[in-house]
Amino acid sequence: MTSDDVRTLSITVTGEDRPGITSAIVGAVSGTGAEVLDIQQVAVHGHLTLALLLAPGEHADALRDAAAVVAHRLGLTLSVVEATGDNARQRHGRAAVVVLGAPLRADAVGLITARIAEHGANIDRIRRLSRYPVTTVEFDISGADVDSLRAQLGLVAATAGIDVAVAPGGLARRGRRLVVLDVDSTLIQQEVIEMLAAHCGREAEVAAVTERAMAGELDFEQSLRARVATLAGLPDSVLAEVRRDIVLTPGARTLVRTLKRLGYTVGLVSGGFIEIVGDLAAELGIDHARANRLEIRDGVLTGQVVGDVVDRAGKAAALREFAALEGLPLSRTVAIGDGANDLDMLAIAGLGVAFNAKPLVREQAHTSVNVPYLDSVLYLLGITREEIEEADLGDVPATRPESM
Repeated sequence: MTSDDVRTLSITVTGEDRPGITSAIVGAVSGTGAEVLDIQQVAVHGHLTLALLLAPGEHADALRDAAAVVAHRLGLTLSVVEATGDNARQRHGRAAVVVLGAPLRADAVGLITARIAEHGANIDRIRRLSRYPVTTVEFDISGADVDSLRAQLGLVAATAGIDVAVAPGGLARRGRRLVVLDVDSTLIQQEVIEMLAAHCGREAEVAAVTERAMAGELDFEQSLRARVATLAGLPDSVLAEVRRDIVLTPGARTLVRTLKRLGYTVGLVSGGFIEIVGDLAAELGIDHARANRLEIRDGVLTGQVVGDVVDRAGKAAALREFAALEGLPLSRTVAIGDGANDLDMLAIAGLGVAFNAKPLVREQAHTSVNVPYLDSVLYLLGITREEIEEADLGDVPATRPESM
């Protein structure tokens, strides 16, 4: 007899959640020799749904009666359905669809689920990953073409004002990864070169050039050299002052701490300066750091950089190098950035995340996060808020300012 020929009994009970319900229902049917084929349970806002799929053998009537007696005693609603066959086999094309909203509106969720259905995929499970500071829901689906569905849901996200990430499911969602972050306006809230320029009264001039470079209107290397030239003559003591003034993006410390607990490798790749980025990496316990190096002579900035410029291509090269050092394929990498010089890095990563990014970057990245909390990226990896907070219990408070 094949699994498709097995006589099955599906028992579903619903009602007010409280301790002992699962034990009572399972205990009621346990004396019949029935085989458990599947069991699932969920509690939503104090309301329980428990589902059992059993192979009852010759005891279907006894199982039905026993479940009915217990359900009546506990004040639960009971449904019993007889059929044949085990649960439907999971189809190929497993994917995880993560939806973030602040708020997450019902009409937006409706658009997402409708597009998944139109794609021909099936929603197998749904779970909430977070309720604050954003609401995040993960759909475990099967029968999907990840690239095609990612493009389709990206259009929905743009019109519905939500963030959606589509990633391969199954084993592809588990295991060690490399996560590489941009620094300015991603890991930290400021642009370091603008902070340095403020010390010589040229902040507005530099900010205008930075904005054009990040939007993809200017060649990054040329713009960097032009901006660094304005710093000529500054004493290198300003670097320590800037380091003290840096403010991490809300959730940055939580993101890095949680990734490290998971055994992930974390890297920083910046078009800024290693004099700042290196200290940040050391403070946060980050494994790799790559950035430009300022030329300093006799304690004074010369207005030049030393060595090759870490530009758009340089960031992608650094991601490849870090992955090779860790023995990880690019499919197991995550890149996070906000500017045009991050595009190559975002494109080659297994998951490229545009974080509060320019329109050009949001359009080309695999997914975007448009809430001001960097640790929201954890939800894209299937990590729940409860898991993060549980792991944080007993930790020493952060010493650097971070709004969370």
